[in-house]
Amino acid sequence: MDSTAATPEEERAGLEAPRTLLRRSGFAAAVPLFSADLAGAGDAAEAARVVTSHGHRLWTEAVSRRDRVGDDRPLYWARLALSALLRSWRPSFPLSGEERAALLDRLEQASRGHDDLVFAPDDRQLRVIVTGFDPFGLDDDVRRSNPSGVAALALHGETFEAHGRTAVVRAALFPVRWRDFTGGMVERCLRPHYTGTAPADAVITLSRGRSDRFELEARSAAWRGGDPDNERACAPGPIPPPDLPGLPSPLPQWGSSTLPRQAVRDLAGGRFPVHDDTRVTEIPAGAAEPVVREDGPTPGSLARAGGGGDHLANELAYRNTLLREAAGRDIPAGHVRTPALEPGTGDPAALTDPGFERDRADITEQLRAIVAAAVRAAPLR
Repeated sequence: MDSTAATPEEERAGLEAPRTLLRRSGFAAAVPLFSADLAGAGDAAEAARVVTSHGHRLWTEAVSRRDRVGDDRPLYWARLALSALLRSWRPSFPLSGEERAALLDRLEQASRGHDDLVFAPDDRQLRVIVTGFDPFGLDDDVRRSNPSGVAALALHGETFEAHGRTAVVRAALFPVRWRDFTGGMVERCLRPHYTGTAPADAVITLSRGRSDRFELEARSAAWRGGDPDNERACAPGPIPPPDLPGLPSPLPQWGSSTLPRQAVRDLAGGRFPVHDDTRVTEIPAGAAEPVVREDGPTPGSLARAGGGGDHLANELAYRNTLLREAAGRDIPAGHVRTPALEPGTGDPAALTDPGFERDRADITEQLRAIVAAAVRAAPLR
């Protein structure tokens, strides 16, 4: 990929609605500050320090505002404004395409909380990781938010009691881009928390669903559908295998959640119903056409969609399962889809409305209960 050409996401950041969101949130100030500090960088190493510092600043600002703002969109659009500036930057020193790409990758990790998945070395704590996604479907409505991202920002740093210990939540965000998943972003972010000296006690991934309920995904599929991502790119076919030791060959067709789904349904009440989704789409052994199974896959079938479909949320759930299996960890790890969240349709220039604000707050609050229930009900070891 050309590290100097603007992406479709970065081009959208120049539209009026994203610019207004940045102005109103205060995140617009990030661009001139970043530009000034980049201009002072004398070599690639110093540029990397500048990029990392400003990425961390975006993340810190987003999670520090979570109770007051409750909006994932300023962070999303500010990151894109900075990455667009970084692509067009002409430094005073030679900078190869590979070095610029590395700087862009550094910005992504630092501003998505991937560097901030750090827990205190305290055996009395339970380490809980929660991840969300960027907004998507922005060609249809550029004002969109993603409640999974909102919840991840809100939950970062929260604590609750479970199993006689204090559970500490750390969060991260993932992009809606096939190329990042192909390139191993999920594994770089999450694998250290399955294999390190102080591994996570639960890893719960979140995404925005398409219904008016929460859905606990029982299975994920080793298959990518044909829907475009935020860069309008498509990548249909089998999920590219991650570079992980200990994985079976060929990879399993299905990944399975280890969240205590029934307990979550019983304990995490709220405005929205919580549904246990055991549906899959498969090609049965010996058949040629896909069929939908409401009660899970049949032996020897080929995966075509998990409960959440065949887009990036399904792939994140599947890759998280592979990480758990490769590490041999028996911990709660699974995927939750939130109710849909849409801005009001009356005025396309309006960035929010009372119904949108109410839905976003209610979804976030119920996700707090879902995460706590998943950890409290799991037989942690």
